Amino acid sequence: MASHKDYKEALHEHPEVFRRYPLVPVHGVPLMEPIAQQWGPIENFEARPDDLLISTYPKAGTTWMQEIVDLIYAGGDIEKARRAPTYVRIPFLEICSPPPLPSGVDTLVNAPSPRVIKTHLPFQLVPKSFLKNKCKIIYVARNAKDNLVSYFFFDRMNLTQPEPGPWDGYVKKFMEGEVAWGSWYDHVRLYWDEMANHRILYVFYEDMKEDLTREIRRLMDFLEVDLPEDVVQKITHHTSFQVMKDNPMSNYSTFPDALFDKKISPFMRKGEVGDWKNYFTVAQREIFDADYELKMKGTTLRFRDVL
Repeated sequence: MASHKDYKEALHEHPEVFRRYPLVPVHGVPLMEPIAQQWGPIENFEARPDDLLISTYPKAGTTWMQEIVDLIYAGGDIEKARRAPTYVRIPFLEICSPPPLPSGVDTLVNAPSPRVIKTHLPFQLVPKSFLKNKCKIIYVARNAKDNLVSYFFFDRMNLTQPEPGPWDGYVKKFMEGEVAWGSWYDHVRLYWDEMANHRILYVFYEDMKEDLTREIRRLMDFLEVDLPEDVVQKITHHTSFQVMKDNPMSNYSTFPDALFDKKISPFMRKGEVGDWKNYFTVAQREIFDADYELKMKGTTLRFRDVL
């Protein structure tokens, strides 16, 4: 498994291998070109029964959930959770960067169990071994408009994803699913629909913002971990937005500017609910809402603060 030092050296010594990659469809879902080119090993990834998969649509609270889960498994040991950046502690299943950086699959193959794994893959692209082995899956969903705003700023600063272009055009691309990892609507709906068939804990970003301690207890129940109340409160404090934003092991400040241009936007920007109201015009909101109602028709899935 690649160490923190391995990643740091590869990231900082070979920035020239990175660029804004085009999107290439994989089974109808647009993914970044390196992922599409190395899809075989991802699709055939061999999960283990004790693997835990953390799945989200991009910018829906992924790093937040990773940090919470890592601290739960560490029994609230803050120093243990600072052993390496988030992306080293919990590898990204489908990420494929040019050499010398290892792919997510390469990193995970020799990782000791139990493995905690991050993915943005929609449910239909999750390697079948996870389902066959009845692995636990934590899914985090964020309301569409806030997710869109956060993704827009992320795509501006992430110099490996397609140039987002102007805000108005990005809203349309998001609505049509023409962004990396595809349609938000399909993503959130299918994991919701599959809860009855698989071991999926569905968590809402807005619920985490409302009462983080309550949601941490839900996660502990799902993970079958029992921790004393003082440890739960410690985890709540150390996974608050401001503490994580100031923590170099969770704020991606160790990523070089050749990948994440933090002059454009920090990786952890605001983390608020309802921030979309600062960006949508009245006309954009009306068009988006009408489209949202059509795409979410027939589902029991409901989000707060989206309309």
